[in-house]
Amino acid sequence: MAHDAHKKAAEHHEHAAKAHHAAAEHHAKGDRHTAHEHATKAHEHSTTAHEHSIDAHEKSVAHK
Repeated sequence: MAHDAHKKAAEHHEHAAKAHHAAAEHHAKGDRHTAHEHATKAHEHSTTAHEHSIDAHEKSVAHK
């Protein structure tokens, strides 16, 4: 269902945002290695969120 895909997209967007914040905090502390790890995780969540967003959009259009 489109609702489930929207919910999954939103969850991954939230995870990405948290990972971005963590990356920024570690970068500010000079811990570039950990910052990079969090940034990588944020990118993964953003990519997954985008995929779920496309899926949700396609399901929404199909139900009109």
